Amino acid sequence: MSHNDVLILIPARFASSRFPGKPLHEIRGKSMIQRVYENCLDSKAQVFVVTDDDKIENHVKNFGGAVVRIDDDVSSGSERIYLAYQRYFADKNFSLVVNVQGDEPLLTGAELAKLFAFQKKSSFAICTMVKRQYGFSDDFHSPDRVKAIYFERSGSCAYFSRAPIPYSRLVDLAIAEEQWFLHIGVYAYRPESLAKFYSANPSYYEHHEKLEQLRALDVGLSIGAIETKLNLIGVDSPADIKKVEGVLCEQEK
Repeated sequence: MSHNDVLILIPARFASSRFPGKPLHEIRGKSMIQRVYENCLDSKAQVFVVTDDDKIENHVKNFGGAVVRIDDDVSSGSERIYLAYQRYFADKNFSLVVNVQGDEPLLTGAELAKLFAFQKKSSFAICTMVKRQYGFSDDFHSPDRVKAIYFERSGSCAYFSRAPIPYSRLVDLAIAEEQWFLHIGVYAYRPESLAKFYSANPSYYEHHEKLEQLRALDVGLSIGAIETKLNLIGVDSPADIKKVEGVLCEQEK
């Protein structure tokens, strides 16, 4: 199924306090940004990298990818993709503008296509992905792994946090039975919702948690989600590269 009415924009910055040059880091023979880009193409949407860096721009062009420049100093990936959409694509009548974060090299095009289909049938302003997790693992307590309060029956998300949520008072329940939802870094916006997000000031909770989706909730934009079962690893540090390579090795067997 074609999703030619969907625009995927992948924000990619070279500067990073924890992992400088992350988009260009090689993962089993390909840069991370090339893996993300090629996976996105498999969704049958239109795909562009959005960057403010010469090295990334030239690299994307060298592997045959499409790229646009946004050099503005912005605070989030969604602000960067809004500017790209407004300056280069606003007259193209896209039904969805999708922020796929450039550090999700295991996210497949097939899974993105499921998200687009869900969003087009829903009334949500924004749609994202979550993954069910069990037990109070290190990831549950890590501020680098964002947790979502996700309601399965309605498919909606109420909150996102770096803190370990939800808290459980069921102290007699076996820890292995506890479940929580990990948030996956992708946002499918309706164009008018992206504009509303951009026009709003950063919110109190966004400022404290450093999570852009909290601004969307603060201005009344509803967020829905699909549950993925893919083995996804967001790359936040060099140590995560080896984890991704391990998954790719298993997939190639």
